[in-house]
Amino acid sequence: MASSFTAFLAGKQIASGERDEVARSINEQLLAQDGAVLVFEDGSGRITDLDYRDTAPRSAGRPKLGVQAREVTLLPRHWEWLSEQPGGASAALRRLVEDARREGRTERECRDSVYRFMQAACGDMPGYEEALRALYSARDDDFLATVDQWPQDLGRYIRKLLSSVEDTKGAALCA
Repeated sequence: MASSFTAFLAGKQIASGERDEVARSINEQLLAQDGAVLVFEDGSGRITDLDYRDTAPRSAGRPKLGVQAREVTLLPRHWEWLSEQPGGASAALRRLVEDARREGRTERECRDSVYRFMQAACGDMPGYEEALRALYSARDDDFLATVDQWPQDLGRYIRKLLSSVEDTKGAALCA
């Protein structure tokens, strides 16, 4: 599952989607106007740096698939168990990660993603500190009442970050 990103310029959402799509959109919009663009990874609410100046398609091969070699430190008994799994250690680790991702985000993870976004993009909004207190006190009505006074795109994105699982009726608040 590819990560999705959302970009804001002066409190207004200007792009949303996959990394390359958002980077292209930022590049196009900044040709017309200048300003500080904030880009957030939708799953975590973390601010992200994108090189939106180089939006040319990448060459074919494993890097296009997003494969990155990194180091993992495990005890010998963990390596032994992994080596006995079908497909080897890498395949077993990928399955474990995908299973955990399918379980969805916890309430704490949802609220933490909102906090990270608000810290970067909303610190000068009226009622910011009270909104943070309400966020972590699970006073959702108070929190949303404050957020609803902010620019519409910021509030919409905060609600998106708060949604844990899409159901048939739309996004439900973390619960």
